[in-house]
Amino acid sequence: MSVWRKNNSEQSIKKSWSLEEAKEKLSTFCAYQERCIWETKRKLYEKGIKEEDSDELITYLIEEKFIDEERFARTFSRGKFRLKKWGRGRIRQELKMRQIPENLIKKGLSEIDPYEYYDTLLSQVEKHWGRIKESDPYKKKFKVIQYLFSKGFEMDLIKEAVEESNMGG
Repeated sequence: MSVWRKNNSEQSIKKSWSLEEAKEKLSTFCAYQERCIWETKRKLYEKGIKEEDSDELITYLIEEKFIDEERFARTFSRGKFRLKKWGRGRIRQELKMRQIPENLIKKGLSEIDPYEYYDTLLSQVEKHWGRIKESDPYKKKFKVIQYLFSKGFEMDLIKEAVEESNMGG
């Protein structure tokens, strides 16, 4: 075995945490940014924490209010909408992937003001319309609709916003 391969394989092994070290590090991890149980379990798995210890640590973090899935869903929804301009569909999908219960997903999505949502959609229509280099207005409209649908906006709202922006062709 070459020296490089030997050294490289040693480096690829991640240092695992002790239970006390995990408690401290996870408290910091969760205090820095809202986390959900799913993300925290992934972190514990990466650090080589056994499942029974993992469950104990998660319970501790919930009891100490470091993890609160409703708070996470609300913060996540607001943040992804305002910063990334995601639609409700994409936010719902991401929360489901993180194993957030449906009732909490609804609470999270309720954080998005419907008027602000529609205004954001309108501005995204105009912004994307200006970016697309396409001479055929029907193809251009289709590309804008596809883009906004991929961002998680609802088809009926997209069509309404495209028509309202007078970019419907």
